[in-house]
Amino acid sequence: MTTPTPDTYRALRVIQDGDEKRAELQTLPLSELPEGEVLIAVSHSSLNYKDGLAVTGKGILRQWPMTPGIDLAGTVLDDASGTYAPGTAVILTGWGIGERQDGGYATLARARAEWLVRQPAGTDAAWAMSVGTAGFTAMLAVMALEDAGVRPGHGEVLVTGAAGGVGSTAIALLSAAGFTVTASTGRPEEEAYLRELGASGIIGREEVPALKRPLEKERWAGVVDTVGGETLAGAYASTRTHGALAVCGIAGAPA
Repeated sequence: MTTPTPDTYRALRVIQDGDEKRAELQTLPLSELPEGEVLIAVSHSSLNYKDGLAVTGKGILRQWPMTPGIDLAGTVLDDASGTYAPGTAVILTGWGIGERQDGGYATLARARAEWLVRQPAGTDAAWAMSVGTAGFTAMLAVMALEDAGVRPGHGEVLVTGAAGGVGSTAIALLSAAGFTVTASTGRPEEEAYLRELGASGIIGREEVPALKRPLEKERWAGVVDTVGGETLAGAYASTRTHGALAVCGIAGAPA
């Protein structure tokens, strides 16, 4: 049975009011949705640091008004491209949603068909968004290290920004795969949490940027860097010959 398409939808909108940017819930007509072949009934989205900034009117939003939410999961209501049948469970992450195009903090979304992936069998939307963009990014980083030839027996793998969403998930994934993980963090109070995830060593976040010589003592077989800037430079300088770095963050500065 086809679900009827509603005439309106609810969205958390960040609007500009003079010099102030603020978020408010709005009921909007479907004409406010962006262009795209696929109309999606959104059931879940995730919340991460970027979304938190966006809701406060800071950070990643490129225009206003805008619906934040850099990922979403839900079911297809209509697809003009014919790629997805109504009722198909889909996931969307990336592609500038919640940044340059309205994102997942709404009851409906519209997107291009090629941006979507089908919900994997045996999972549901709640699971997908509990993993979220952060977990997906962490898995891509671990896969990139493995593709580059980094193996558990090669030595320590450094994870920077270790207590964040990407970093913490990367630690858990690397540890489960048999890697020896060193966590770099500016939150020493999270040491017990990081060790529970599987980190065997903890270093302060100031230690990696302090490695300023072009070639430092070789230490890391691999690096998952979520920070960028001087942290990334120090990680590069102290990575072993034939090691590899998966770079996925610019919290410190552009890489």
